[in-house]
Amino acid sequence: MWGVAVWYNHVDKLEFRTGKIGIAEGEIFMPLRVILLNGASSSGKSTLAKALQKYIKDNRKEEYIITSIDEFLKMTVDEPIYEDDVFEISPLLCKKALNILKTGQGVIIDHVITSERIYKQLTETLREYKLIKVQMKCPLNELKRREKERKNKYFGNAEATIRYLYPKEGYDLTLNTLELSSEECAKIICELL
Repeated sequence: MWGVAVWYNHVDKLEFRTGKIGIAEGEIFMPLRVILLNGASSSGKSTLAKALQKYIKDNRKEEYIITSIDEFLKMTVDEPIYEDDVFEISPLLCKKALNILKTGQGVIIDHVITSERIYKQLTETLREYKLIKVQMKCPLNELKRREKERKNKYFGNAEATIRYLYPKEGYDLTLNTLELSSEECAKIICELL
């Protein structure tokens, strides 16, 4: 039997969603959640995703699988990433997230969303699930330092993605990865679950 979930969104207004609430022998299972980590390149999304996955498993005994836009992009140090390329492969990430959710596990999405059409593609695909939107922030000089240190992506992606990151507001949470460790960020995000 499936029901309707009632959630409070980030402005404390009731929001009704069709969520997958299973009722078995009097127990109610909360709908599966999707945690979107959206931020500029080198803002610490991948590091946080791993820390968050571990924190949730250790403290909530729930399984979350990480999927990243990087899994689907062909990145080189010689060429920047273009919005059209991300839009073209974004359905693959969305499909993978849906397939994970169908297995009964939550999803952590590591993404750099740089346009409204990419954002809509993701949010519309996942509209039946509770989506927790987390903006990852970090000062530009630190992003550049991290990017230069990593040496595995085109130098300049961080600056471009911080400029075009979408949306600019409307997140459930904004975290500064220069001020907070990945473990501290994971604990804060987990409080929203």
